[in-house]
Amino acid sequence: MLRSLLAVPALAACLTTPAFAQSGSDAPALSFTLRGGVASGPAYFGAEEYEVKPDIGFGLQSANIGPLRFGDPDPQAEKTGLGLRGSFRYIAARDASEHDLLTGLDDIDAAVELGLGLGYASEHFMAFADLRQGFGGHTGVVAEAGADAIFRASPELTLTAGPRVLFGNGEYTDTYFGVSGSEASALNPAYDADGGLVSAGMEFGAIYQIDENWGVETAVTWDRYMNDAADSPIVDNGRRDDWGARVGLTRSIQIGR
Repeated sequence: MLRSLLAVPALAACLTTPAFAQSGSDAPALSFTLRGGVASGPAYFGAEEYEVKPDIGFGLQSANIGPLRFGDPDPQAEKTGLGLRGSFRYIAARDASEHDLLTGLDDIDAAVELGLGLGYASEHFMAFADLRQGFGGHTGVVAEAGADAIFRASPELTLTAGPRVLFGNGEYTDTYFGVSGSEASALNPAYDADGGLVSAGMEFGAIYQIDENWGVETAVTWDRYMNDAADSPIVDNGRRDDWGARVGLTRSIQIGR
């Protein structure tokens, strides 16, 4: 959904930092999981054409550095309860010269969004709400929320499914869906996109743990543009639905044991 993973026209990553107590002097200084693979999604927000690009992810499991102690170094350990999470999204640059339907529009530099949120997890359910500030291509503020039902099909295979929503302020929405007076043309008339609910959709995921270090993670997303984003002339032919998919290998890493 125009969010951290599949629906952005870019390399994407997600950072989560569970806040759970950790003890034990033999705990590693850092424990984290890396994911690398490929993702398919729209070439830009509102594009009809899709592209396949690299996809990476990063999940911090635990830290044991001086007074900083949280998490569980075991990547398979169930994280339950309420915790603080970090949130990160990368949005690739939009080059108008590469797409006929963007003729006359300004290019947009790559953007990075950084923020924090809260997450809650139980054995069969999880939910989160994040707030991020943009830097670079846009300097707006976005909020993302979602929830998942969790089905543990086997000790190795976990399936998830749930809704997602993305909100953006006027700065964010107008950057990617607006058309200024100087950009206006017969193809893309002037359009001022206000902030609000940008998209709503679903994500379906699966994680297969090969062994204690390696796994396979995949997901499919569906998102529908809402409000001013849906009405933007940049959204190709009024098409309001985006689909995305990704698959990658995960590797658990511990440093400083």
